[in-house]
Parts: sequence; structure tokens; C-alpha cells
Amino acid sequence: MRGTMAIELAYVLVFGLVLSSSVAAKGQTRRALFVFGDSLVDSGNNNFLATTARADSPLYGVDYPSHKATGRFSNGHNIPDILKLTGSRLLVGANFASAGIGILNDTGIQFLNIIKITNQMEYFEQYQQQVAQQIGDAATQRLVNQALVLITLGDNDFVNNYYLVPFSARARQYALPDYVHYLISEYQKILERLYQLGARRVLVTGCGPLGCVPAERAERGKNGECAQELQDAASLFNPHLLEMIKVVNGEIGSDVFIAVNAHQMHKDFITNPEDYGFVTSKIACCGQGPFNGIGLCTMLSNLCPNRDQYAFWDAFHPTEKANRIIVDQMMKGSVEYMYPMNLSTLLALDAEKFEREN
Repeated sequence: MRGTMAIELAYVLVFGLVLSSSVAAKGQTRRALFVFGDSLVDSGNNNFLATTARADSPLYGVDYPSHKATGRFSNGHNIPDILKLTGSRLLVGANFASAGIGILNDTGIQFLNIIKITNQMEYFEQYQQQVAQQIGDAATQRLVNQALVLITLGDNDFVNNYYLVPFSARARQYALPDYVHYLISEYQKILERLYQLGARRVLVTGCGPLGCVPAERAERGKNGECAQELQDAASLFNPHLLEMIKVVNGEIGSDVFIAVNAHQMHKDFITNPEDYGFVTSKIACCGQGPFNGIGLCTMLSNLCPNRDQYAFWDAFHPTEKANRIIVDQMMKGSVEYMYPMNLSTLLALDAEKFEREN
């Protein structure tokens, strides 16, 4: 796994440095985007690994510009793609995300070879060391300090760990409130490690409405409604995450970590799909079984003719259109969605700061 990721890092490194050099020549500041997390933000790292948590075969990518599967768990672009397209200066960096992982290292073990969050941090450190060999320590530190970081964790710690099977090891070990407390304490260590590695602006997403994805409606929901136990888990986790972020920011003395209310962002179009141009938020566009919520999207799956009419692409993941709605809220949303500020405000404040420093 380390060997294949080293190859991938080398590719990203060359691409990033070419852009960095061209930008430096123009005297402009282009921010890096570094991405950590799970399948919601994995852009194809798992393609290189012996794992079942992959999206590198049709019908994934059917609406991507190449119309080919790229490893993104989407019909087209995912959230990091759209962030880069929306924030025109977010053109360098690297994506370390890996489908199936969680806050805990035992989350997703059924997927075998995935890049655990601890390994993602190690690769980030290695990435910086390789960049420093090319542009020097000071320039590398500036690149990382000025970067925007996105981290998406938590969903799998419930879906693919605590609630994976009845009486799971973690469920036997912890009551739900105690498990949430444990997750938050471990997530805090991850965020603090990111800060140690130089991250100074980090978007931290909470859990979405876990019980409302097509897979959970099919497997756990009653009469097609959202699975309540998973909804309860997300409702416990998210407020504790927000409070933890406030505490960590307070200790640092700066708004390093920005809480992204993914739950509310998803809930808006799940509850009122017609308001967002969707015909359904219950049935996945691509899949099989009840609500197309069983298994991955394959060439043998049912496929909706118009992906823009569906909130969910497959059993777990939003369509590109839904991802664009999420990013729009990240850019413009009120403090209910983005605390303590949205991405547009953050980028504007930082642009002024970088201009003064330059």
C-alpha cells in the first residue's frame, strides 16, 4: 500500500509544483487544497488498492467529463472537485482520502486495504518532505499554512463499525453516548495532528442524516422511512463535534477549524426534494433492491435516465447535483450551516491577509 501511494504522491507532487512555479512567477497567491477522509471525498486513491471499497468501474463516472469511472463515488464530480471549480485559486494540493475509513482505525476493516486516517496523516507529512526538497522548507511551510483543508470523517464509524452487525464489538464495548464521546476525543486528536502538520484553515464535516440514505432505508427503515437509530447517532455526534471545535479553536486562539453542518445541508434536500429540483430523495439513481439501496452501482444495476432529478447517486452517496448544493451552502451558508463563517467569508478574509503579507 505504501508503495502504490508513493507513486500517487509523486504524480500529485509534480502537478502541484508545476502550478506553484507558474503562479509564483506571476506573483500571485494560489492556495492548495488538501483533502482527507472517506468515500465522500475519495477521488480515486482506492483504485490502487486491493479493496472492495472502489468505484473505478461503470456506471460510476457516467456524467464525469471523460464519461469513465475515476474512483469517485459519484455519477460525476465530488465535493473536492466542485470546491476546486468554485474556488478558482484552489488549484494545487493533494487528496489523501480513502473510501471506507473512519475516525477509528478499526472502522472499515472489512474492506481490507484502505488508507486509515493515521496513514493519511503520514502521507501528508511525507508529501511535505518531498515538496520541501523541491522548493525549500520555508516555501513548503507557507504552502501548507495558507492551504485550505477538507476533512470528512464519522459516517463510517457508525455505518461500517458500531451498527455494521448486531452486537458489534464496539456496540458491546460502548453504549451509544459513550461511543460518541470516544469518537469525539479521537477526532480531536486527528484535528490537533493536522494543526501540528501546519494546517491553519480546516473544514470539518459532521455526520450526514445517516439513517436516510437509500441503503439504510432499505435495510433498517420501517416502511421506507429513515432508520431512527442511525439518525439518533448523528444527532448525538454533531453537537459534540461543534463544541469540540469551539474548544480547540479557543485553545489555539484562532478560527482554524470550521464546522460544516453536513447533516442540515443534506436534510434540506432530503426533506424537501422538490424545492431543489429532485423527484426523489429516497431512491438512489443507480442500484438494485428496495430504493436501489442494495450494493454498489454496476453495469447490471437500475440506472435513472436523468441524474439531476435524484438526490442520491448510489446507496450511500449524493449525485453531482446534490454535491453542488452542498458546496453552495459551504460557500454561502449562514452560521447554521458553517460555523463560525462560510467559505466565501473565509477566502475573502484570507485573501486580504495574504495580500498584506506579500
